Amino acid sequence: MTTYLDFETPIRELESKIAELRHLPNSGDVDIAEEVMRLQDKVQRQLRATYAKLTPWQRVQVARHAERPHAQAYIDRLITDYTPLAGDRAFGEDAAIVGGMGRLKGRSVVVLGQQKGDDTESRIKHNFGMARPEGYRKAQRLMKLADRFKLPVVTLVDTPGAYPGIDAEARGQAEAIAASIETCLSLGVPLVSVVIGEGGSGGALAIASADRVYMLENSVYSVITPEGCASILWRSNAHAQDAAEAMKVTAADLKKLDVIDDVIPEPMGGAHRAPDETIDVVGRVVSEALGELSKLDADALREHRQDKFLAMGKKGL
Repeated sequence: MTTYLDFETPIRELESKIAELRHLPNSGDVDIAEEVMRLQDKVQRQLRATYAKLTPWQRVQVARHAERPHAQAYIDRLITDYTPLAGDRAFGEDAAIVGGMGRLKGRSVVVLGQQKGDDTESRIKHNFGMARPEGYRKAQRLMKLADRFKLPVVTLVDTPGAYPGIDAEARGQAEAIAASIETCLSLGVPLVSVVIGEGGSGGALAIASADRVYMLENSVYSVITPEGCASILWRSNAHAQDAAEAMKVTAADLKKLDVIDDVIPEPMGGAHRAPDETIDVVGRVVSEALGELSKLDADALREHRQDKFLAMGKKGL
């Protein structure tokens, strides 16, 4: 069953009518096929009208949509000859971050991303995409492996933030995130990152300090979740919508601020309505970026990457 967001009620009602009509037997009084086509046109118009004026909070909801494709879906569709790699060689495996080696459109790459899971069982297994220190140390291991063998790195960001549990703090969560950012900035190979859903806090930045940072149109990227911001500033989650507006979490806002390099458009109605189409577009954008970056040597990549992040914040709101 399709999951509808609160603001999609008119769309849900129209598509429910279409489903009912398709189960009706043909009658001479009503041309069911014609009525279905009329309602489908109406759905498309409603989708365009709704998604053309999404608020920041509504984009947060779309970014978190249960049916939105997650990192493993991108890897399965885009990466051929994929060999998954596990463990940080220090503590253990963290299923919140998946990654390995393979080929993107014929180019050998190392790919890693935060995996939220697609159902209750897998979400628990992957801890809703919230990595512990061993997850970020695993990411460092894969990036260093890529650097050693001169392979470009592709990262897929989709996390509400790093796991805030006591066990994670005890094993050095902050140090692991900081070391991951340092590893990103020190790589001598191209690094391309795409925010495919939520880009939350240092948990996202740990694998997104890249040469090119792209965001899907309905993804979000922020220093803290809107709910977390609201609980600090207003001491109530009820102000999450106000927080989302104030923090400039959308792809369009962050492009204006030069925090990201570009926005990747999504199919009408969001990535969850056409996941394969969305993934293919991301694959083309990433492949083109890697082709451009492959022309630079290691020193130039490091210099440009560091200059890019040092320049952030100089452009005002």
